[in-house]
Amino acid sequence: MEDGTIYRGFGFGADSDSAGEIVFNTAITGYQEVITDPSYRGQIITMTAPEIGNVGVNSVDFESARPWCAGFVVRALSPVVSNWRASGSLDTLLSENGIAGITGIDTRAITRRIRLSGAQRAVITRKVDNPAAAVERARKHPSLEGRDLVREVTASSPYEWDETVWRVGGAGPKPALRHHVVAYDFGIKRGILRRLRSGGARVTVVPAETSAKDVLAMKPDGIFLSNGPGDPAAVGYAVEAARELCRSQLPVFGICLGHQILGQALGGKTYKLKFGHHGANHPVMDLGTRKVEITSQNHGFAVDVESLKGKAVLSHVSLNDNTVEGMRHAELPIFSVQYHPEASPGPNDAAYLFDRFEALMTERRRK
Repeated sequence: MEDGTIYRGFGFGADSDSAGEIVFNTAITGYQEVITDPSYRGQIITMTAPEIGNVGVNSVDFESARPWCAGFVVRALSPVVSNWRASGSLDTLLSENGIAGITGIDTRAITRRIRLSGAQRAVITRKVDNPAAAVERARKHPSLEGRDLVREVTASSPYEWDETVWRVGGAGPKPALRHHVVAYDFGIKRGILRRLRSGGARVTVVPAETSAKDVLAMKPDGIFLSNGPGDPAAVGYAVEAARELCRSQLPVFGICLGHQILGQALGGKTYKLKFGHHGANHPVMDLGTRKVEITSQNHGFAVDVESLKGKAVLSHVSLNDNTVEGMRHAELPIFSVQYHPEASPGPNDAAYLFDRFEALMTERRRK
């Protein structure tokens, strides 16, 4: 790690070195969904659950076409894969995608260090005879602040999505198409797309740099701003598009990076958190109902609550650190959340937000 801390373990996955910002994820299950989430681009993931890999991997649970993380750190890599849906092992998946992993590590110690000192850059290396060089490499690795990683994970061209939420035995039934949603791909998860289609939406996914003019020409009933990696302040093109789309008075729904982009489009500011929120057990309060949701989260930046005053209404807050977890426009059908209501992995407490988006589109169509 860049502060000079060194941990020794056993390599797995790709026989190569890797560098990135090291974060810890508190999910007990769902490691496959975690590593295939494009929001982890540029990050080394430390899983706090003690044993990882025991259920293997399968193509159905991928949240994108491939793993995107820079590296993977676990306490104990299971030597056995045991699950009726498994088609391979975690070790093989990382190896095939050029991602280095390390096991036999005290992940609790890493987690405590990150919590105390904040986000750090780190290196996984097999050159164990020169740890000082690895530390220096970590210090020279680019920070996530100021980096536009969206361009590295977004789709190259528009496409239609027509798969619903997975059920035992396969994808669920496809409801009749009631609305047309154009979804910006800043690193979008398949779990989100499945939720939108299961809600009766025809879903058109567009690359991150698509202009508002081109989106409006598709005559959507609603706009979706997706999750994604990197610094929201570095994607000015997305902020400008979101600002124009807000003027259209169409329903707009943002998640994670999409929430941060929307916050900037409405005139707010974003900042980097000390160590971010990564996991499937984060408590969030809905300020409208006072109900608490257990949520799935993955972000290293947040919207500044003070910058929202007079521009948006705070709707959800984190019960861990009181950071902004949701907002809505006071007059227009625009809202967003920092966390992941689609889960994948995680609890489904916040799935109602997709119903809210659908209701806004239905209401607008009736006018």
